[in-house]
Amino acid sequence: MSVSVKDVAAAASVSVGTVSNVLNRPDKVAPATVARVHAAIEKLGFVRNDAARQLRAGRSRSIGLIVLDSANPFFAEVARGAEERAALDGISILLGNSDQNPVRESAYLDLFREQRVNGVLLTPHDLDNAVLLNAGIPLVLVDGELPGGQVPSVAVDDVEGGYLAVAHLLELGRRRIAFVGGPLSIRQVADRLAGARRALAEVPGASLEVIELEALTVLRGSEAGERIARLPAEERPDAVFAANDLLAVGVLQGAAIIGGIRVPDDLAIIGYDDIDFAQSTVVPLSSVRQPANDIGRTAVDLLFAALADPGAAPQHVRFRPELVVRASTAGAPA
Repeated sequence: MSVSVKDVAAAASVSVGTVSNVLNRPDKVAPATVARVHAAIEKLGFVRNDAARQLRAGRSRSIGLIVLDSANPFFAEVARGAEERAALDGISILLGNSDQNPVRESAYLDLFREQRVNGVLLTPHDLDNAVLLNAGIPLVLVDGELPGGQVPSVAVDDVEGGYLAVAHLLELGRRRIAFVGGPLSIRQVADRLAGARRALAEVPGASLEVIELEALTVLRGSEAGERIARLPAEERPDAVFAANDLLAVGVLQGAAIIGGIRVPDDLAIIGYDDIDFAQSTVVPLSSVRQPANDIGRTAVDLLFAALADPGAAPQHVRFRPELVVRASTAGAPA
């Protein structure tokens, strides 16, 4: 049987209100009484029910974080950054994985509202103004920005990132480039493709083939790599820009390990995110780096700022991506 505040009050010969003051406003209670109440707490093994107290106050000491894919190391690092920053203020992070599914995303928003979290950090499946503007809870968009800027956001310039990736391939002399990614309804994927097309428009004679996939996973990338490897040499792309590193790892596996294509001599591969094991693959992967930890930390800062001043204009932070060149793009063009 759990020990209640009433039990502590009886053991210390004080009122329930005095016990409450000792727990919440000890400066208003005489030191001798504080000592007596704490002695009763220790003797009875009383554990304070913060959850109930927070619910009575209409708030909790937690923040929701909804990501597209919790198995992706990029989002794991975003979550780590958010958790480290929130912990400095005694706030915990509750993680939800939408799995690129808008129905699951909506269900997590409902759940976090019921949990009365302070707010939600959301990597949206798509930027539907109606859904995001009527979420019924303070939001910060992570890795995306709502047109019109009505919701605070932290993101990386993915158009610039896509441009950097394909400009690098073009500088190496690659001219038949495949973009592997999807679904294109995910704004980040569409922006990276837009950047790739912008770079391609600067080089006459270069071509871009779009291989749209159902998910941003190693398995889907491997399937795409095998398809590329089966193409006749004259039809095969000489470079691949993958929309994230998981896809790039899969393309490397499917094309080189299974299909026998030489990387980078026959096929240069570049990914996106620069997750930790991008440099540990059998051929270390070139990638476009996003500062994942900083993104998570900044998202929490933006939420705290919005909560402190609800009437202030939404803040937006955009990081610049960085090209990281490794062995997967270092060879001569095919």
